[in-house]
Amino acid sequence: MERGQLQPEQLQQSLGETARAARERLGLTQAQVAQQMGLAPNVYGRIERGGMMPAVPTLRKLARTLAISADALLALSPDDVTASVEAPTPQGNLSPELVHLVSMLRGWNSAKVKRLIRVLKVLENAPDDE
Repeated sequence: MERGQLQPEQLQQSLGETARAARERLGLTQAQVAQQMGLAPNVYGRIERGGMMPAVPTLRKLARTLAISADALLALSPDDVTASVEAPTPQGNLSPELVHLVSMLRGWNSAKVKRLIRVLKVLENAPDDE
């Protein structure tokens, strides 16, 4: 399964593993992180073990406390997201038809995209109908 297609349980587990690695990188205990976040230690422990998904405000506190991006906690790569809302859209100045095509392709797995590329290469070399 692709990284962008994580099931909720997998995302929970991934977030917990990332939080644990970030905490260990900082040399903190679970209790210390929990205290800095204003959480009970057992609640923070459940997050690290993948037993619960934190609410958005808690996720924000977690990212700040562990000095790690929320993107990393949510298993999002730079290819998955734009750095800010001010950044240009990935589509740029594409026609409405191409914007629609790009939005459709975002949900496709790599095998399906590769098949489409093969079809497009055939079409690219075909004579124009017009």
